[in-house]
Amino acid sequence: MTMELQKKIITNLGVKSIIEPDKEVRISVNFIKDYLKKHQYLLTLVLGISCGQDSTLTGKLCQLAIQELRQETGEKNYKFIAVRLPYGEQKDEADCDDVIKFIKPDNLITINIKNSIQASEANLREAGFTLSDYLKGNEKARERMKVQYSIAGMTRGLVVGTNNAAEAITGFFTKYGDGGTDINPLFRLNKRQVTALLQYFDCPQNLYLKVPTADLEEDNPGLPDELALGITYKQIDDYLEGKIIDIDTAKKIENLYLKTEHKRHIPITVCDIYLK
Repeated sequence: MTMELQKKIITNLGVKSIIEPDKEVRISVNFIKDYLKKHQYLLTLVLGISCGQDSTLTGKLCQLAIQELRQETGEKNYKFIAVRLPYGEQKDEADCDDVIKFIKPDNLITINIKNSIQASEANLREAGFTLSDYLKGNEKARERMKVQYSIAGMTRGLVVGTNNAAEAITGFFTKYGDGGTDINPLFRLNKRQVTALLQYFDCPQNLYLKVPTADLEEDNPGLPDELALGITYKQIDDYLEGKIIDIDTAKKIENLYLKTEHKRHIPITVCDIYLK
């Protein structure tokens, strides 16, 4: 671990070592509101609800921003659209019900993506390509994002992402899947800070203490993020807050950051290669 690289990463991701939840809530809500006010064609926020910590907090922030915008502008057409996108039957359905009750979105849409994924698998197989379980997981993430953009396109909407600093530093998201959104109001917050904001909102404990999982792989259903990464969120959060951590763990985090740089970059152009 080099202190210079750690400082650079922390600066790039905008992470604070100490936060005040009420102020961070206001930063995120104002960010959402300001973007919608600047782009006046947009009237809706579209968010995929996975029922994990990040989408739960993002949904709460979106609903709050929309409520404030309606009050401040008198524009009744501002809406928050929460989108449930299960693959078949979702095992944590009870948690999802609790999430919706906590967020209270203006609109709730449920679209099962299983048929679409199976059709895509069949088309690829016919062309000679068989998806691994891991790549099928990426296919699910991209299908979910495709649906959200279709809904946004039909509702003058903006697709909201849930990416946080702990996922960003490790590249733990699907490129052009959950990583392909218009705005990310949680960017700059690490995992424990996300939890702190949920607690600020009096979120039910079963939701903010829920074990984080991408739950994309069928061979390993509900695989915890920390097992997939081989690092704990506590270690990642400590690193992002500028703390000194075990050298081997720090190297693993930094290697992941460097290896996944392409996932945090917009499409590469000629200018990126030749004008630097």
